Amino acid sequence: MTHEDSWRQTHFGRLLGHAMRRFDERVLHLMADDEAVPLALSHLAARDKVGAAHIHITRHLALEGSRLTDLAEAAGMTKQAMGDLVNQCEAWGLVVRQPDPHDKRARMIQFTPTGLAWLAAFKSAVAQTEEEFRAAVGEEVATVVALGLEAYGQA
Repeated sequence: MTHEDSWRQTHFGRLLGHAMRRFDERVLHLMADDEAVPLALSHLAARDKVGAAHIHITRHLALEGSRLTDLAEAAGMTKQAMGDLVNQCEAWGLVVRQPDPHDKRARMIQFTPTGLAWLAAFKSAVAQTEEEFRAAVGEEVATVVALGLEAYGQA
């Protein structure tokens, strides 16, 4: 790659993508080692069977439950792709589909008790990973990065 086209490797989008992958990988690693995570899920995470895509459900599923279409939209995924993730998470015991009390044709996806334990482990892993980021780049830089990303993401 020449100096003239090196921008393809160093533009913000690429750097953000690398940072997000590193962050998610660290979170999943911590969750694999978390004693609060059910053993079967811990083993899946440790063997890289749980990936960043599964984090979308953890990030976006409302505590009171969500419809598949709302969950897919929040995660920026197709309904079909989110349906596949929900099926996998349902098989692992993280979520369950229940009838929507407001619309008998629709189903709500909700965390199971196992899923809530997974969510708690996710919260702890995110907090630790954020602390590690702050330690690596310094408090001032971390604050500026957070403010910048928040402002850019809301624009």
